Amino acid sequence: MTTSEYQVTGMTCGHCEVAVRGEVGRLPGVEQIDISSATGRLVVRSADALDDAAVLAAVDEAGYEAERVS
Repeated sequence: MTTSEYQVTGMTCGHCEVAVRGEVGRLPGVEQIDISSATGRLVVRSADALDDAAVLAAVDEAGYEAERVS
């Protein structure tokens, strides 16, 4: 399992979390998503390494910006 962490800006509530979770969750191979609007932390676990560009595009589609942290 691979873990990728991102910092998301602009989230303020649970609805924001749901929007990001929904978009990122559509990516092939995603198995678990942990997200917090309080910290802006997004942790994605997948069977194989995910394309960072795809994750960032999914966050953008949800209406937010993100950058890879680790």
